[in-house]
Amino acid sequence: MFSTGTTLPEVMQSLFGCFCMKKVKRKAGYEDPIILASETPFTVNEVEALYELFKKLSSSIIDDGLIHKEEFQLALLSNSNKQNLFADRVFDLFDVKRNGVIEFGEFVRSLSVFHPNAPEADKIDFAFRIYDLKQTGYIEREELKEMVLALLGESDLTLCDNVIDTIVCKTMTEADTKDDGKIDQEEWREFVAKNPSLIKNMTLPYLKEITLTFPSFVMNTEVQD
Repeated sequence: MFSTGTTLPEVMQSLFGCFCMKKVKRKAGYEDPIILASETPFTVNEVEALYELFKKLSSSIIDDGLIHKEEFQLALLSNSNKQNLFADRVFDLFDVKRNGVIEFGEFVRSLSVFHPNAPEADKIDFAFRIYDLKQTGYIEREELKEMVLALLGESDLTLCDNVIDTIVCKTMTEADTKDDGKIDQEEWREFVAKNPSLIKNMTLPYLKEITLTFPSFVMNTEVQD
C-alpha cells in the first residue's frame, strides 16, 4: 500500500480518508438526518433513532436498505403474505417515488404525519388519500365500502352485508353534502371536524419517545439536538 519513501503526513491522510469513507458509508436511500429533521416534526436524534427502526424493517426479508411491500406487511400485520387493502394503501403513500420500495427519506417524511406534533391538516389529508383508492381526488361509495371491509378484516370483526351497507350509506349521506355521489377534500375536512375519531389513529404517541425505544443510535449519533 505504501512505498519506502512515503511520508507520515501521507500515511495519516490516507488512513483518515479511509476512516471517513467507512464512517459515512450508508445503504441506498439514506438521507442526512439534519435535512430530514428540518422538514419534519422529528429532531435530529429522533431521525437517527428512526434509522435504527428502518434498518430492522428493511432487513427483515431482503437486506438491501429498502423496505419492500412484504417487509412492510410483516411489520404491520405480522405476516408478509397476508393481503390487506389498508396496508397496501399505506405502503403506496409511503412509496412517494412509486418504485415499489420505501427509502429512508420517504419513511421518515411519511411517518412524520403520524407524529403528535404534526399539523392536523396533514393528518386529515393523509387519511383522505388512504380512502381515495383510485387517486381521483374524491372518495366514491365503492372505495369507501372497500376500505370499511379492509378495516373490519384487520380488526377481525365480521358484520353482515346489510350492516356494512348501512354504515357506508350513512357515511355518504353525512359526508357528501354536495349530493354528487362522492366526497371531495372539502367535504372530508368538514366530516372529520364533526367526527374527529376518524383520524385518532393518525397520531402515534410513541413517536415522541422513539429515542427510548431505539437507544442504540446514541452511540452513533453525530449531532446533538
